[in-house]
Parts: sequence; C-alpha cells; structure tokens
Amino acid sequence: MSSPILNIKPEDIDTVEKRRKCTVCIIGCGQIGVFHAYLFADVGFRVKYADANQTVVNNIARGKMLLLPREIEQKMKNYVKTGVLNATTDVKAAVSQSDIIVIAIPVKMDEKKKVNYSNLETACKLAGANLRCGTLIIIADSVGVGVTQGMVKETLENTSGFKVGVDFGLAYCPTQFIDDQTPEIIYNQERLVAAADQKSLDTASIFLGTIAKNIKKTHNIRAAEAVTLFQAVRQDVNTALAKELALFCEKANMDYIEVKKLVKNDTNFTTLSSPFSDSIYKETYLLLEDAENLNLKFRIPTIAREINEETAKHAINLIKDALKNCGKPLRRARITLLGISQMPNMQSSPKKTVEELIKMLEAKGAKVSLYDPHLTSEALVEMQNRFKKSMIHALEGADCLLILTGHEQFKRLNLKKLKVVMRMPAAVVDFAGIVECGKVEEEGFIFRGLGRGVWAK
Repeated sequence: MSSPILNIKPEDIDTVEKRRKCTVCIIGCGQIGVFHAYLFADVGFRVKYADANQTVVNNIARGKMLLLPREIEQKMKNYVKTGVLNATTDVKAAVSQSDIIVIAIPVKMDEKKKVNYSNLETACKLAGANLRCGTLIIIADSVGVGVTQGMVKETLENTSGFKVGVDFGLAYCPTQFIDDQTPEIIYNQERLVAAADQKSLDTASIFLGTIAKNIKKTHNIRAAEAVTLFQAVRQDVNTALAKELALFCEKANMDYIEVKKLVKNDTNFTTLSSPFSDSIYKETYLLLEDAENLNLKFRIPTIAREINEETAKHAINLIKDALKNCGKPLRRARITLLGISQMPNMQSSPKKTVEELIKMLEAKGAKVSLYDPHLTSEALVEMQNRFKKSMIHALEGADCLLILTGHEQFKRLNLKKLKVVMRMPAAVVDFAGIVECGKVEEEGFIFRGLGRGVWAK
C-alpha cells in the first residue's frame, strides 16, 4: 500500500483529528529523537518510536523518558498509555506502517575524532528496504556537506528500488540542541528545511510546520548542510574565546563575572554560559573532516576545539591548586561534582567533557562522587556507583566541591552546613560562576573558579 503523504495540503492536517490518521516513525531514541517524538505526539500525530536497543524501548514503554523535562514527562506517559506513542525494536514494521520517517541517528566519532556514518547508513538501509511508495523521509541530525544527496539518497534508492522525488520524498531538517533547550524553544526557533525536488520540500515544510513556528525553505541541500555546521562552529569558536578571556581574568586578578555584568546589554559580547558544554563538538569535527577532504586546513575551528577540550585539564589544575592551599594532595582526595548534566530541568546523561574529567580525576587517584538534581541513577548506567541520591550524601567527607552547572539548588548553598559535612579545610571550585567568592572564603573555604581571579588564599 502506498502512502498519500506527498500529496498532502495544509488543510489535510490542520486538526488533531486529521493528524491522528497520519503515522510518524522516529528512528533513533537519542535526544533529537525523543524531542521529535514528543513534539509530533503533542500536536496529534501517531508516533512509532523505533530503536534496536531493547532497554531504551522498554524504558519508553514504561514511561521512563530520561531525556525529557519532567514537566512534560507525564504527557509522554499518557501518550504511551493511550497508544498515541508506541515504542518498538521492530524497525522494519514501524517503517512499513508509517507515512513519515524521521531518521534521528547521530553521526558517530571514533577515538581519533574521525566521522563514522555506519549507524546512519544502517538506518537508511532498514528504512529503504521497508519503505512504502509515497513516504517522506526526513534527516533530522547534522551531517557533512553532500551526505544527504550522496550516501543517504543512494542507500535509500538502492535498497528500496524507488526514486527520490518520484516514488518517495527526502528532506534535510537538522535540529541543533543547546544546553537549555526545551520543546518550547524548539517550536519557536527557525527550522531550515531543504529538499532537491518541490514535492519533498512542500510536504516536509507542511508537516514540520505543525511543530515549528518558523520554516525557512531551500532547494540547496548542500548549503543547508553547510550552514548548520557553520553555526555550530561559530558557537564553538565563541566559547573558546570566552574561555581565553576568562583565563586572562584569572591571571590578572579580575573577576570575569563582574566584567560580564558591565556589558550585559551587549549582545555581541562573548559569554561563558556553560564551560563544560560540548553539545556542538560533533558538528565542528564534521566540518573539519569536510575541509580536510578538500585539502583545506581550518586553523580557527581547530584551535577552538583544542581550547574547549582543555576545559577538564584546567578544572583539575584549579582543584589541585585549591587543595594545595588546604594542605592536601589531589591523590586520595574526595572530590564531589555538582551539576553533571548541562541542561537545567533535563534528565540528560553527562556530556563527553564531564566524563573525561571524571576519568582524569580518578586516574590521578582522587575518589569522585556525583550529584545532580535533574538526574537519576538510571541515567548513569556506567556511573551508578559514584552517583548519590542527595547533595549532602555526596558531600559527606569531601575535600573539594566542584560546581559544573548553575542549577537553582546550587545557587542557594548553605555554606555553614557544608562546613559540617565536608572535611575541613575544604575547597569550593566554581565553573558555573554562581557563588560569591567572598562569602565562600569568609566561611573558611578555599575558593577557585574559572575566570575568577579574585581569591584571597
């Protein structure tokens, strides 16, 4: 049976009742897949959530949405309960029963930071082999320039026997996630939709227009792939510059936080909102590899990546310096990390840079405890033995407290209570820029912080 979706008109899906007749298949249960599943279910579409990972599918079936804000998690549970959202490991069946296929498989990076498209290629083979005539496929994650019309298109056509623009539609519409991303932000941000043929472009724009307020269309897929990478690299470069300026403030006995306050109305000022964020590092490496294939050496993005990847090393240097002033070595010190998720109100797993920091600390003989009010031990399969259920439990006997993310709970630290549970003299290292260093030192702690060259001890 063929799908009539490529002939759709806006009035065909302008109500929840009409959208219930249309089925969307999300392939990939990562961050991008989860958000799209919620957005599509929330506006009325039936959603099939397909992933080969049985554990992930089981969690979704039980309503355990580890990548969603808590305030909408109950809505997702209701969608599962009422059958609007169905999670399955049978990707083939899900594809064959759907009108729209959203492939949300992230591109992988190996240990040498080389791009690996094997997961995306496998997903395209599964989709193509089970595709119905007339279906629309949307690539929803960033790829290198030329990949959509190259590997993706060729794989889909070869496995399905169909032709893009004739038998099925193909569009590219990536979503970049920043650290405080929410479904509301995604709905209000501009979505770039690219497709080579008019029918694919029109269908994808109509469909995505139900979950996005602003749609920008283009027939130039390569340009759309490029601009997605360019935007991410610009953010990466700005973050690197902010870190360099913060280091200057440290050495010059200045407070970067105070500098930021003086220029808070300057939208062009380089800010350092989340030093441990690495949500866009993948796009930088995608562009660097594309440049290498063109025999072009990108200097600024390469240097920016090097600077941003030194964040964990600098954190350890600050911890060592603070502990030294406490009369303690890093080896055998108990270090508590607060705020290992980088997204307020999100139950996301720790980012790559945080995981690297933990490994480096433990390699130097430190014992690490973790706490985050927006995470559960279920989200930390490989770190459950380090994760504590309460902040006080995590800080018991700690020699150093490292704040990574400015969650609201950490902005109201009871320093007098911390003195009772931590092993004094103890250190407070602030990478989120949320504590008043003067008050911390008044309570007898040694203070250090990124860009905070104002400590007295």
